[in-house]
Order: sequence, then C-alpha cells, then structure tokens
Amino acid sequence: MLTKENVLQKALEWQDQDAKYIVEQATAVYSEKLVLACSLSVEDLILIDLLSQVTNPVRAFFLDTDFHFPETLETKDRVQKKYSQLDLETVKPLLTVEEQNAQYAVNLFESDPGQCCKIRKVEPLNRTLRSYQAWMTGMRREQATTRTNLQVVEWDTKREMVKFNPLAGWTNKQVWAYVLEHQLPYNPLHNQGYPSIGCSPITCTAPVAAGGDIRAGRWAGKGKVECGLHT
Repeated sequence: MLTKENVLQKALEWQDQDAKYIVEQATAVYSEKLVLACSLSVEDLILIDLLSQVTNPVRAFFLDTDFHFPETLETKDRVQKKYSQLDLETVKPLLTVEEQNAQYAVNLFESDPGQCCKIRKVEPLNRTLRSYQAWMTGMRREQATTRTNLQVVEWDTKREMVKFNPLAGWTNKQVWAYVLEHQLPYNPLHNQGYPSIGCSPITCTAPVAAGGDIRAGRWAGKGKVECGLHT
C-alpha cells in the first residue's frame, strides 16, 4: 500500500509512464479497494477501457444528482452494455430534489450552487469512498487552472487516502484521439458544443464557443470552477 510519505516519491517515479502503466500499478496494489469515480466524461471512458484490460470487475461509481442530461444517462446505458465487466454503482444524494427544495430553496443550483454541489455530489462521493482505500479520476492538468499541479498519484488529504490520476498529463487532442480510435461510446452533447458536461441546468452546464476554455460552460458567471469533489 502507498502511504502519505511515499506517494510523492511514486509520483516522481511514474510521471513519465503511460496511463495504462499507472492503471496497472493502481489495480495491482489496491485490487478491490480501488474505485473509479465515473461522471461518464470522455476521460472516464478511457479509464474504463484501460481498467477493463487489466482487471475484472472494474469497480466504479456514478453520482446520480437527479439533474443529469438525458444524453448522459443514455451514455451510461451504452457504456454498461459495452463493458460487461464494469461494476458501476449508481449513488444518489441523501435528499430528493423535492426534499432539498423544501429544506433549502427551489433551484438551489442558482442561488447557492456550492451548497447544491455539496448535497448532491460531495456528500455522496465521500460516503462512497469510505468503503475504499484508493480512488481514480480522469482529471487532467489542461482542464483548469485549479488542476495545473495535478500528479498521476497523490495523497488526498481531505479523505486520507490515495488518489490516482492516470491521464494527468494528457492533452485534449490525445483524449479524443483515443476515444475515436477505440470507438468509445461518448456523450453526444460533446458534438453540440459541450466540452465539459455536468448537471443540466444552464447555470451548471452551458455550451462553449469553438476554441473556448474547456470549463467555461461550468457555472458561468458564478465565480465557481470546481464542484468541490477535488478541492
């Protein structure tokens, strides 16, 4: 097992290794105690594909916020159909939308998006990760300024566990080259101007002009860049 003390050493040792190598090391060390946080982004699809080559079952979880685009849920079905070895757990918030409306505010995603993300994403993620010793994400340095120091393996100080980011150094061009070459069943919204896809309200996910910043459509005008899962 990796410890808080030797994670940095491993990050340096593995920084020039390809993504499949990182996936292999993660699964070799943690086996059933490793889980992929899967939002069905194109990066997550690549990791499912790589994981399926080295382990069975592929343990992953999907946070169903009750606000997803229909296309996202359809993509989930297509991915599960393609990968029979994928064990994808669907995790729901403790509050229904109706309960959240009554307890906080209707359309909380508009008045307080940070609180909405905390209820519908952060708490369910933290609850799920308690059953594991390490988790994996599709995060990349190129995605946002908050991710520029991302390492292929890190110590998650918030949750006191190891976090693997095998695609940390990948470019957007590399991601899409892999997706198209391997014919991965990606979300069709990517073809409609949505480089980053979250919840469906326009305040949470909006289309971006060609050539625009990958995360520009997330919480536009809200002064918010991350949902809180990774910060």
